[in-house]
Amino acid sequence: MEQQILEIDIADWQISTPNSAWISALEAGKVLYFPHLSFTFTADEQRFLTPAVRDPKSRNISLDANGRLKGALGDAADQEALANMIGRFRAQAQQLIHSLLPAYADTRSELRMAPTSYRPMQVETRAQSWRADDRRLHVDAFPSRPNYGERILRVFANVNPDGVPRVWRVGEPFEDVAQRFLPRVKAYSRWQAQALNALHVTKSLRSEYDHLMLQLHDAMKSDPAYQKDGPQVTQPFAAGSVWVCFSDQTPHAVMSGQYMMEQTLHLPAARQYDPGASPLAILRRLTGRVLTE
Repeated sequence: MEQQILEIDIADWQISTPNSAWISALEAGKVLYFPHLSFTFTADEQRFLTPAVRDPKSRNISLDANGRLKGALGDAADQEALANMIGRFRAQAQQLIHSLLPAYADTRSELRMAPTSYRPMQVETRAQSWRADDRRLHVDAFPSRPNYGERILRVFANVNPDGVPRVWRVGEPFEDVAQRFLPRVKAYSRWQAQALNALHVTKSLRSEYDHLMLQLHDAMKSDPAYQKDGPQVTQPFAAGSVWVCFSDQTPHAVMSGQYMMEQTLHLPAARQYDPGASPLAILRRLTGRVLTE
């Protein structure tokens, strides 16, 4: 399997000169790993390095685009400080993406910031169904939120105070995944998609593209032989490091770790430097269909 991790030796969130090789690697589904780039908690913020800061009813702590904090415990002062901390990470993640991928920063690119999350829980202790278990290799696809090929770009920072890495498995290129699993997927049913939308199971009509992505997600996770023996590498992301990938394209599994910051951004596939590298373009080429009508 070709190398799927590209290590980049920078220590500043503002990249001085865009690098075309880094851009091509990212849009090809590789992970950009910045081992010397870190998000730092202030002395006062160290108190948030505990799972007790999370509301047990929520999976993560998040800050939405309007500055509303969700999923956190604590009094008003604690919540304000936590929101400020997460907001600072959001600003730094945005700075990184805008300087790494300057065309995305253009207002015409339609890049959108999703909520920013802080994840203080230990990965290994989460009890989930096989479909929701992110310790299995998968590409991101969401049953209730069709996106018609919009990209899912994510910035991660390991903020573990004890030097514990966040360990991922990273799989083969997306086109290889698609060629492997497309013969197994169920055919798309428009009437079924319309029914799911009418019942508000989905927030909009599920396209054939979204159907295929969900099928690939489930086929990967439900195949124990692929999980064990499929092409993959184990990658520990060190405490005090950052990594970036398109999680709808990069097969990944989160095996262990605790304390992470995460920022998701959405981008229309047509606004990439190379739209032909997107999962939408790859699936269109392999199926011979438009998939988003």
